[in-house]
Amino acid sequence: MSLAENRVRDSLRGVAVGLLTPFDEDLEIEHQKLESNAKSLLNSGIDLFLAAANISEYHSLTMQERVDVTETTVETLPDDACVLAGVGGSTRSAIELIEAYDRIDVDAMMVMPPDHTYVHERGLLRYYEKLDEATESPLVPYIRGFNPSVRFLRDLSRINGVTGVKYALEDPVKLGEATSLAEDDVVWINGLAEPYAVSFWEEGIEGFSAGVSNFRPEVGLALFDALTNGDWELARQIRNLTLPYQNFRGETGENNNLPGAISVSAVKKGFDLAGLYGGSVREPIQPLSPADERRAEELYNQLSDDIDRVIN
Repeated sequence: MSLAENRVRDSLRGVAVGLLTPFDEDLEIEHQKLESNAKSLLNSGIDLFLAAANISEYHSLTMQERVDVTETTVETLPDDACVLAGVGGSTRSAIELIEAYDRIDVDAMMVMPPDHTYVHERGLLRYYEKLDEATESPLVPYIRGFNPSVRFLRDLSRINGVTGVKYALEDPVKLGEATSLAEDDVVWINGLAEPYAVSFWEEGIEGFSAGVSNFRPEVGLALFDALTNGDWELARQIRNLTLPYQNFRGETGENNNLPGAISVSAVKKGFDLAGLYGGSVREPIQPLSPADERRAEELYNQLSDDIDRVIN
């Protein structure tokens, strides 16, 4: 086990914040604002960052843009911060992206959920194996959007380079069974943010990705401390204060029937309200409607009041 793998494992046992991609009105990337966001979150106590991730609008970025935003992130943050970069697509495309990330010293690769309509578990495991063969950097597969077997999750943990698994299935029973069979040195991360942090913790989760903590990092840090200390009452109180804004993220927005459509736009609005930089969104994501902007402001103010009451 290398020092790099150990460092990534240690970092995964914490709060993973997604660096959203700030776009200007012409939908060009504003790298200076990305740099400013990263520095602000670092100063708040965050040391695990997701670059070119799902919440970063990975699928709306070109291959070169994914490398560019990740390079900005790596160059901005100190060496003791940990940067995971999103990787996906065909085997060849994913390997090309991994090779580009390795050249800019990314700490680990977060392998995005498969975007195929039809997926075979053995084929998907072979995909991860080929990515592992292409790099010495750790891999963190992101399990979302398909419903694999416990056997698949067990076998995934046995791939040599898999250091962590980001689990984003609404199934704590499967999680518990998988973690009990998985390799002991693999860190399991809750990919469904703060609402699932308490229940998933007892099933083997050791860290979680941020929801409202993307723009109010003190929430995630306090929740992680409460879980680590076994203070379940406080952990539930903190979890509960995140629910109104997190539930809002799951809504459809106006003139739409697809759930979760405003998720990224809602987080970007949270960035703006917190004094960070959210910016515009690229299609197929849509910006918040005026009515949803007002709701986001109301929910953000409620969140701030609850943070002062419960945490501060």
